[in-house]
Amino acid sequence: MDLTSLDIFEAVAAELNVTRAAHALGRAQSNVTTRLQALEQQLGVALFLREGKRLSLTEQGTTFLGYSRRLRALADEARQALHPQVPAGTLRLGSMESTAAARLPNVLARLHGTWPELELNLTTGTSQGLLRQLADGELDCALVALVEEQEQAPLAQLAERGLRGEALIAEEMLVLVPQGHTAPSTQGLRLAGFAKGCTYRGLGQRWLEREGSVRVQEVGSYHNMLACVAAGHSACIVPRSLLALQPDLPVRVQATLGTVHTWLAWRAGYATAGLAALREAFSA
Repeated sequence: MDLTSLDIFEAVAAELNVTRAAHALGRAQSNVTTRLQALEQQLGVALFLREGKRLSLTEQGTTFLGYSRRLRALADEARQALHPQVPAGTLRLGSMESTAAARLPNVLARLHGTWPELELNLTTGTSQGLLRQLADGELDCALVALVEEQEQAPLAQLAERGLRGEALIAEEMLVLVPQGHTAPSTQGLRLAGFAKGCTYRGLGQRWLEREGSVRVQEVGSYHNMLACVAAGHSACIVPRSLLALQPDLPVRVQATLGTVHTWLAWRAGYATAGLAALREAFSA
């Protein structure tokens, strides 16, 4: 088992099609098939179910995918550790969508300008989903929103998962309602929010519950969320920095919910030049 075989396995697992995986890797289809079969023989299990040209991961394949990602990440971390002053290789960064839109463009531009050899792989998701990916080794670091939960401070929440972190950004949180909604309460409005695991959604639900039951309309992006509010039937919770990107929307601020910090989190013991460079880019 070598890193090339893991690369091939992960490409096939992503595409669930050998032809597309071979194209993405720049390899001959026969080479991908041969390497994949050799890996399965070495492991002694079938990693994929094959039905004609259709593929799906077996239970063993799904299990091995997590290990493969961690092995490749550890190999990349080892390479970086040999050159601790030169950020290079790949940094797998997770981020909330709002942070990616409002905060990351300038930070990543500085990072690339200073360290062009460092390749960034960006994944967006909810805070809790990103923390799970981070703890499972699928990400190297993540930007997440953390608030005190059940009297447990953010640092303690991270430590419980084997993670470390630092608070980077203080976001002022706003309750947005349609421009034509002039009532002092949000009764009659649904909460447009991301899937469960989103810290901002949790804040919104707790705030709106004071005025009665809360109906949640799950959306997949902030563009959809803001569109739901502008359409006149929803409220949402967003950082002021995100609203500043679209100041002419037909929405208004109903209330402010105080400040929520965005944290940069990483696994305990993970210390690479790439992570140090990202932290420096945020502080510049």
